[in-house]
Amino acid sequence: MTRQSKIIIPLIAVVIAVAAGGGWLYKTGWFDKDGHGHSKLEHKVQLWTCSMHPFIIKDKPGTCPICGMELIKKPDDSSGGAAQTAEQKQQADMLGHVSLSPTQRVMANVATVAAKQTSLTKEINAVGIVQFDQSRQAKVTAWIAGRIDQLHVNTVGSYVTKDKPVAEVYSPDLLTTQQEYLLAVRSRDQLKNSAIASIAQNGEGLVASARQRLLLFGVKESQIAELEKAGKPNIRLPIYTPLSGIVIEKMVQQGQYVNTGEALFNIADLSQVWVEVEVYENEFPNIHIGQQVEIRSQSFPGKTFTGRISFIYPFLDPKTRTVKARVEMPNPGMKLKPDMFVNAVIRIPLGTSIVVPVTAVIDTGKRKVVWIETAAGMFEPRDVLTGQQSDDKIQILSGLKSGDKVAVSGGYLIDSESQLKGGGGQDHSQHGGAAKLPPVPLPGPPPAPDNAGGHEGHTAPAPPAKAAPAKKSINMDDMKM
Repeated sequence: MTRQSKIIIPLIAVVIAVAAGGGWLYKTGWFDKDGHGHSKLEHKVQLWTCSMHPFIIKDKPGTCPICGMELIKKPDDSSGGAAQTAEQKQQADMLGHVSLSPTQRVMANVATVAAKQTSLTKEINAVGIVQFDQSRQAKVTAWIAGRIDQLHVNTVGSYVTKDKPVAEVYSPDLLTTQQEYLLAVRSRDQLKNSAIASIAQNGEGLVASARQRLLLFGVKESQIAELEKAGKPNIRLPIYTPLSGIVIEKMVQQGQYVNTGEALFNIADLSQVWVEVEVYENEFPNIHIGQQVEIRSQSFPGKTFTGRISFIYPFLDPKTRTVKARVEMPNPGMKLKPDMFVNAVIRIPLGTSIVVPVTAVIDTGKRKVVWIETAAGMFEPRDVLTGQQSDDKIQILSGLKSGDKVAVSGGYLIDSESQLKGGGGQDHSQHGGAAKLPPVPLPGPPPAPDNAGGHEGHTAPAPPAKAAPAKKSINMDDMKM
């Protein structure tokens, strides 16, 4: 073995031993520790930021120079996609929330209430018009041509009954028919004792035929009996109404000649009326026949009338976009007058569900958001699915549970702060994503213009004005641009 080989071989062995030892020390992290045995990661500076103003960056805990809130730890993204610790993930999640100090909460007028499970009743308010009950209207007509010799009702608004005549008419045809009936009665009495059965039957047939003619002229059975008892015809025929009620129209005068079928009076029974209420098409699915309706009139403040829906019209008014519903109701004392305007209230029970005030729900058009107070001064956005609304309450079908504290006022201000920091408030994707604060200009000399030397046909820009000094209350060095 040569002398050169004796030197090279030990040298190679030493190099291999050093490399192996260095690799073992690197693997154990010996190179990441300083002379005191501490890891270099332990000497890494922890940064702090404001949850309301994320452009404020500090290397130590404290308060935000803008809003005065306590700073939170800033997540470390220097690992280039490495897994974050549980604390860092929690801090990153907290950036999606909004934290308010007591002072900010008072200034923003933020108030919270607890969502609770309760029963909700929807109220449909509608306007209506009082109408005649068409099933309780009738016309008094002349059943025979003649002359009105006497009127017992001379004014509109008079009350008439079925058992009292409203007028008396003279008719030559009626007088002739009465004489024929009396003659048929006498003939029947003379022929009823005849030995020939056919002759006796003919007498009964003549009486029945004359009676039928009188009934067709509007003569009642009681009047026919009186005619037969008196044995002489009546010159005037009394006219009766088919029902008792109020005369709402008078179309005849005393002494007037009328034809068969001509209307004399229009009668309406106002002891029961209709109220036709108009319900908008978005509320129409909530009403059905048999529902109870409360009717209120300005003429009787404090008094409530009650009726039930008896019919829903099968068509919609294209001008008002409403559907009419007919309410039948008693009218004691005839207080409700036809064509009177009234207000109707229809109450619909919606069952038991989570209920919150309407002001707690922020409708973005694409989704509905509720801000929940998860901790003292800390608010988190929550997507919800809403149901029916009643006055200032609204159903929550999903997204909340009983006991959650929701912001009922100041929710839009909370959402605005969330957008400023890029949080999860309303959906503003149509505006290019979450809103961000513009960079804050730092004080210093203005930059020199690019065309300081000037060019032909161009005028050198005027030097910019001197930048205003920053406010002393804000340290601009804390901002990370």
